[in-house]
Amino acid sequence: MQAQRLPLAPLAAAILLACTGLTQASSHREAPFITTAPKVDGTDFYMFRSYEEGRKDYVTLIANYQPLQAAYGGPNYFAMDPNALYEIHIDNNGDAKEDLSFQFRFNNSLAAGGKGVALPIGGKNIPIPLVQKGQVSGLADGNLNLAETFGVSLVRGDRRSGVAMPLTNALTGSASFDKPVDNIGTKTIPDYPGYADQHIYSVNMPGCDKPAKLFVGQRKDAFAVNLGVIFDLVHAPVDVITNPALIGAAQNTIDDANVTTLAIEVHKSCLTNGDDVIGGWTTASLRQSRVLNATPPSGHQASEKVGGSWVQVSRLGMPLVNEVVIGLPDKDKFNASSPKGDGQFIDYVTHPSLPALLEIALGLPNTAPTNFPRFDLVTTFLTGIKGVNQPKNVVGSEMLRLNTAIEPVRFDQQNRLGLVGNILAGGTDNAGYPNGRRPKDDVVDISLVAVMGGLCMANGNNNALGFGADCNPSKVPLGATAFKLHDAVDQAVVPLLSKFPYLFTPIAGSK
Repeated sequence: MQAQRLPLAPLAAAILLACTGLTQASSHREAPFITTAPKVDGTDFYMFRSYEEGRKDYVTLIANYQPLQAAYGGPNYFAMDPNALYEIHIDNNGDAKEDLSFQFRFNNSLAAGGKGVALPIGGKNIPIPLVQKGQVSGLADGNLNLAETFGVSLVRGDRRSGVAMPLTNALTGSASFDKPVDNIGTKTIPDYPGYADQHIYSVNMPGCDKPAKLFVGQRKDAFAVNLGVIFDLVHAPVDVITNPALIGAAQNTIDDANVTTLAIEVHKSCLTNGDDVIGGWTTASLRQSRVLNATPPSGHQASEKVGGSWVQVSRLGMPLVNEVVIGLPDKDKFNASSPKGDGQFIDYVTHPSLPALLEIALGLPNTAPTNFPRFDLVTTFLTGIKGVNQPKNVVGSEMLRLNTAIEPVRFDQQNRLGLVGNILAGGTDNAGYPNGRRPKDDVVDISLVAVMGGLCMANGNNNALGFGADCNPSKVPLGATAFKLHDAVDQAVVPLLSKFPYLFTPIAGSK
């Protein structure tokens, strides 16, 4: 398929719609409960046609967890939780229910049969306090004191009642995979990129005749945002965030942070089902009950016993939704919910509080759009954009949606503003946000434009984009200034890879 030029109207919609997520920092510590359980805190979800040479017919799914990891965060670093269930879901018929679920489970075990590495000290063998006893360079390295392994199962249909079938190593047939230890530092792991690459697996996926790729491990956080300034009531001059020439004026405050990435690349034919458009989201769940042992035995993470059914505690599809759209009383409820039940949150979309909050924060009264209910945002949140990424038989629900028929664009030619930037440039890059999401897409800037009325400016006085006659320039007090909004942090300069797993090498704990 050749690179396409989509019609201007739906494209403009696509780009400006893009963003119900609406401002500055994908999904880091976004709800009250999840702040108490950082190991299951989902930070970002990406879904895009692969742009690595020779892989254009594949779709890459990336779910990031454990936000704001300090590279020096030893001695335990950031192993995943063996008592949690991490999932990536695909809806391939538009009914707001998962049709495919990739389920990730982890196991962390001490060396020496669970006793840990010990050194002879004065005639006694004493266990060491670190996760490594020397330099690390290979798979299941003998110098690791803690072995981190994981398995991935594919469930078709309902994620709890469907049959789970394991993904297996295409070379060995094993259903267990080694996870690389985090980037402790250059003395322990002199060549971390080479070490991590050994943990990229070719895997057999049940029901798919084309091998997939799999990687789980620490990566540099690919999201760019001026986090402290944003949450301090947008502590930035208005003349900066409305001046396109100052797009890189502010510091990316999470530039020194790592995350843990779950990445899988699957042939698009194994994800679709009669419709080129798929929806995706990621969730994490914990067991319903947890008992702490006041006198835990020796071992690794031996202080708790868990039981009962899985309880979902984290959910992420479109970026920023629970962070700055859902109200504080309902953040935990949203994290526990499924797309099929999103009607309960409709008021947050039709009558969003964020524009009014920005009025207060920026000292700019009467600048919020006045087209209530906000059907422009409803389209973005719940249905996708007709002619771009709306399923044939869509049921309104919040998730990231991707048209797998639209050709990918190689990394160095991608427009950081996704569809909106492509329209402005008159180009052929229709593969970016909100048509899925690539790591380079600047979702913050696109979202600011949308929430402050950019959709209605583009809709004009003749309902050109189909958002309703009430969504027109007269309902946008900012006028054309809405198109100039940005957060003063440039997503395009974040280091990334041009091949799977696409996110950059994590920052080392020491250099």
